[in-house]
Amino acid sequence: MNEITVQELKEKLDKGEDFQLIDVREDFEYETSNLGGQLIPLGGILIEADKISKDKPVVVMCRSGKRSAAAIMQLQQLGYTNLSNLQGGILAWAAEVDPTLNVY
Repeated sequence: MNEITVQELKEKLDKGEDFQLIDVREDFEYETSNLGGQLIPLGGILIEADKISKDKPVVVMCRSGKRSAAAIMQLQQLGYTNLSNLQGGILAWAAEVDPTLNVY
């Protein structure tokens, strides 16, 4: 499974690179703190797979990296090959990039 660090994600965001950020946490988690990605909770990832690009890089994130890894495994069964898991999730982002971010 491809992985990306929070530092690499920050570089992509800072450069304005063309990629899709998918957040697989639940609504209440997303409302607490998010990085502006598209919210598709893990439970609905296969139902809403048509919202996920196959034509450009996709970074999948969650709180710690476990749910996003599970989402990637499910999506790979549908033929996705352009997915990267955000190592450490939003917890790593808060620890390494933005300590003012609310985490839970």
